[in-house]
Amino acid sequence: MIKIYHNNRCSKSRCGLEILEKSGKEFEVVKYLDNILSAKELKDIIKLLGIKPIQLVRKNEAIWKDNYKNKDLSDADIIKAMVENPKLIERPIIINGNKAVIGRPPELILDII
Repeated sequence: MIKIYHNNRCSKSRCGLEILEKSGKEFEVVKYLDNILSAKELKDIIKLLGIKPIQLVRKNEAIWKDNYKNKDLSDADIIKAMVENPKLIERPIIINGNKAVIGRPPELILDII
């Protein structure tokens, strides 16, 4: 089943959700700010996306700028930062089987559904 990691306060995430709704396919919404992801879940998502952990970070967030920017962080440190501050996670993330995409722009979602 398709899964979307969603933040309703984000316009791109709302657009991603709309694309899934219009697709007519079944999907699950994961509100990752309410249901905090574990380090293992984040690692699995990052692996599916085929990216480095830093590529999943919202670097313009004040939390990042104030606490992490310009520090020498390992991948584990970056994942820990996202677990502790889920607002740092880029969104939306859509997973369909063994394929995943960050929906920025939201039209990228169409490539995996």
